[in-house]
Amino acid sequence: VQLQASGGGLVQAGGSLRLSCAASGRSISTYIMAWFRQAPGKQRELVTSFNWSAGSTYYADSVKERFTVSRDNVKNTVYLQMSSLKPEDTAVYYCAARSIGRSSYDIWGQGTQVTVSS
Repeated sequence: VQLQASGGGLVQAGGSLRLSCAASGRSISTYIMAWFRQAPGKQRELVTSFNWSAGSTYYADSVKERFTVSRDNVKNTVYLQMSSLKPEDTAVYYCAARSIGRSSYDIWGQGTQVTVSS
């Protein structure tokens, strides 16, 4: 599968953005999907991961109640709806995938920049 992320941009604090991760090659339902982010000078961090087969979703504490992940099976696309954005959400956001049973994410899309101004 190949992943293509989009939807980043510049937004004021308190605003919203929706990121998209379009997958090609295989259905996203066969993978565990995730969104990561990396801010300047910081390590890449896991924002959310989701295993729809198992019905499980994880959100980092820093984004709970503000970010929501969803998918469109027809479009084979994953979305990250981000609301109540804060300057500390500024980062490059990456979508990633791993096969069920693998311990690490081995498929990555290119990043999309999200900048939140105060």
